[in-house]
Amino acid sequence: MINRVVLIGRLTRDVELRYTQSGVAVGSFTIAVNRNFTNANGDREADFINAVIWRKAAENFANFTGKGAQVAIEGRLQTRNYENNAGQRVYVTEVSVDNFSLLESKADSERRRAQNGSSDQGQNFQNGGFGGGQADPFASNNQSNNQSAGSNANPFAANTNSEIDISDDDLPF
Repeated sequence: MINRVVLIGRLTRDVELRYTQSGVAVGSFTIAVNRNFTNANGDREADFINAVIWRKAAENFANFTGKGAQVAIEGRLQTRNYENNAGQRVYVTEVSVDNFSLLESKADSERRRAQNGSSDQGQNFQNGGFGGGQADPFASNNQSNNQSAGSNANPFAANTNSEIDISDDDLPF
């Protein structure tokens, strides 16, 4: 049997990151995917598809994306059900995400956040943090040289006085 889903679209809202009682991260979000055709009025419609992502990937996805971000997700379609407060059986169909890709540059992401009004998460990212308030491990210690060199500056170039110390916790994957 094959159950694979690949979608490219934009997030309709920020990822809702929660933790289970056992401490496992789970992120819920909706992705808007444009249809390939237009309706009778000539307007392009979109499908709004619910998705869920788990563990460290959920934390990374929530930290590096926000409302309007263009992303690609890969996973499987799953259906679950539960009984709501009124005693009715509710069925939910969603994509359980295995992999994701960010499809916009950091500059595009920052520009979109500035237009939408920046959130705390966006401020953290724009100020050099990776969502958790940590310093950017790739930033040079000499900020004035980085800014004057323009966009062609090597972001991985270390200051001659120190080396870059990167642990697995600093990587977004």
